Amino acid sequence: MKTIICDIDGTLVFYKTNTHGIVTASHDVLPGVIDKLNRWEMMGCRIILITGRRENLRETTQRELTRLGIPFDVLLMGYADTGRVLINDEATKTKAHAVSLPRNEGFEEFNWESVGLIN
Repeated sequence: MKTIICDIDGTLVFYKTNTHGIVTASHDVLPGVIDKLNRWEMMGCRIILITGRRENLRETTQRELTRLGIPFDVLLMGYADTGRVLINDEATKTKAHAVSLPRNEGFEEFNWESVGLIN
């Protein structure tokens, strides 16, 4: 089973520039996101969402993710995206990958097979 760690704003949903927009407006899911996340979830992948949103927005964020149909197992709040680094050991094969997607483009244009996920 793979573990997928994914940012929310600009990666899963259209990026909003301020907290007011996050709290008061509904979000638009980016292309391919729901299809891919649901497929990966059905394959048994564990989905961890990480965001720079403050902890006091947890309830609002969870409610909106559920309304949009975005599956997740863990929601990490308050991890500003000024830079995230995934560090993992490597044995006989690469066990960790990092994917940087253009903001607000969604999941459709990336070759997910290149990181061991179904396209």
